[in-house]
Amino acid sequence: MKCPFCGCEETQVKDSRNTDDDTAVRRRRECPECGSRFTTFERVQLRELFVIKRNGEKTLFDRDKLAKSIALAVRKRPISAERVEKIVNSLQRRFESSGETEITTVQIGESVMEALSHLDNIAYIRFASVYKDFRNLNDLKDFVATIDKLTTATSEPSMEEN
Repeated sequence: MKCPFCGCEETQVKDSRNTDDDTAVRRRRECPECGSRFTTFERVQLRELFVIKRNGEKTLFDRDKLAKSIALAVRKRPISAERVEKIVNSLQRRFESSGETEITTVQIGESVMEALSHLDNIAYIRFASVYKDFRNLNDLKDFVATIDKLTTATSEPSMEEN
């Protein structure tokens, strides 16, 4: 593994352990050249997954991009980073085990919205407002409909409160 600080080609593994949900191996590494320490994660990849964007362009599925978008939606909410990680792991496993090698951004967005609707109403609305691209007053009806759908579907407390 290449050192992200100095670029040294050889680093040493100092500690390895499974993550809490056993979906990855966490490795603490140290660079013999600069002495820096960093963490890597090793995950199973069932197959390469391609994302088809709305404009038809294909790109490789980016787990980090999914994690960042969910983390942004839950920012300043009472939701732990571990909970976000579990959602990302669950979604990635679902996409990879679907048997398909291609998935649309619409499928990803809808899956994220479903997961967030069970987790936190505010995070759901934040994500939906960006995903559905609400930009002007004409979109207000769609935004209100999204909120109405959420309030009727989730009359019960969120999972985080249980």
